[in-house]
Amino acid sequence: MSELAISTALSSIDASGKRPILLLMHGYGSHEDDLTSLLPTLGDGFDWASLRAPLVLREKTPAEVGSYAWVPIDRPGLPDPAKAAAATDAVLAWLDRNTAPAASVIPIGFSQGGLMVTQLLRREPQRFERGAVLSGFSLQGEQPGDEELTSIRPPVFFGRGDRDPIISDATFDRTTAWLSDHATASEHVYPGLAHGISPQELEDLAGFLSAM
Repeated sequence: MSELAISTALSSIDASGKRPILLLMHGYGSHEDDLTSLLPTLGDGFDWASLRAPLVLREKTPAEVGSYAWVPIDRPGLPDPAKAAAATDAVLAWLDRNTAPAASVIPIGFSQGGLMVTQLLRREPQRFERGAVLSGFSLQGEQPGDEELTSIRPPVFFGRGDRDPIISDATFDRTTAWLSDHATASEHVYPGLAHGISPQELEDLAGFLSAM
């Protein structure tokens, strides 16, 4: 598989690196502007960046936004570990180029973007002090950073609906179990919510971030 790269990002990052950076990662088939509407609810004490996933599903045209993905959907809920690793490498390389070495980065991802949150925590456990997984999931199997992550147990917000038609209950259950073993999880299940983000979830996420 050829090396992946983050080609496009929206961001507002101060060069001083004094403010925590919210790193937004969208879901399958979406784009870098999808999650920026969440920012006003999450507080004004953060810088931010929103990345475009590296796999092109549909090119952007003058009449419409593009469609992108972090990993192919070969088996729903069970991504190819090598392809997930390649996407993780692309995100870390972008951070290396665009943020200060000591910057506090808080990854927040929806659906496949939530997978990327768990991947970043597992790849470089010391780099990310907390994260948020919104209707997302973790990769199956063991990862190289899992043992170190278990000793750190960073706070992780995990929010999802109980009527999600996209992510299976088995995939969510696997993620709950993984977070229980490797993080200090704050899990919220929202009655009646499908594959989306509710106002209550946003309020809870804002509270999670304000507790830093």
